[in-house]
Amino acid sequence: MNKAIFHYHLFKNAGTSLDASFKENFQGEEWVTAEFPAQPARNRDMARQWVSENPQALCFSSHTAFLPPPEIPGRVILPVIFVRHPIDRIASAYSFEKKQGGNGFGAVLARNTSFSGYCESRLALGYDRQCRNFHVDRFASMFAPAFGSELDRALKAFDMLPFVGLVEEFDKSLQRLEDWLKTEGFEGISIAPKEHNVSRDNKASLEEKLAALKEDMGSEMFARLLDENADDMKLYEKVKATYTE
Repeated sequence: MNKAIFHYHLFKNAGTSLDASFKENFQGEEWVTAEFPAQPARNRDMARQWVSENPQALCFSSHTAFLPPPEIPGRVILPVIFVRHPIDRIASAYSFEKKQGGNGFGAVLARNTSFSGYCESRLALGYDRQCRNFHVDRFASMFAPAFGSELDRALKAFDMLPFVGLVEEFDKSLQRLEDWLKTEGFEGISIAPKEHNVSRDNKASLEEKLAALKEDMGSEMFARLLDENADDMKLYEKVKATYTE
């Protein structure tokens, strides 16, 4: 097949669950994963080379590849990316990093501070996007700065991308994704809902989880977190609207 799925696996956006479904549909080297450096030009060159060197792969997955999707002569790349409520995603990232081992910055920080302290420390680092408009940063990379502000570029990317899922509507997103991929030639694909790598109790509603976070970190820090993620909230609401229409 001359088409391949490219899963932009954003941290704590249900990507592990989605990859588990993809792996059930694609055998052996048909599903591949790789990570890339943070320098944009090198990142895109290496991602393009990776896709070119794996003609047998039908599904690529990467946490770190930058948009736009690589352009490969003779191949059509189908990008897949998910969005999640920004504050809930940050809380999930904190919970995950607190539990994981290793000496990475996020893991060490999470093990040694409260959720509020984790957010405050990461917000103090100007280059760190984990707690500040994380989604907008990743979506905006689809277009050069000449196309407008970071938010403008992120919203433009949302308009251009053929599929954007919503974690809060995961089952509905998977159905929409499956339907789309079938129209693109993946006739036999079956993406059943699964849960993997779930680091918090997800039985509570989003409203309940946000209320608990606000109580835990205090209304002042919670308000600051909302303010620092105002652009992400705009993108989230735009995606959400397409699932609640």
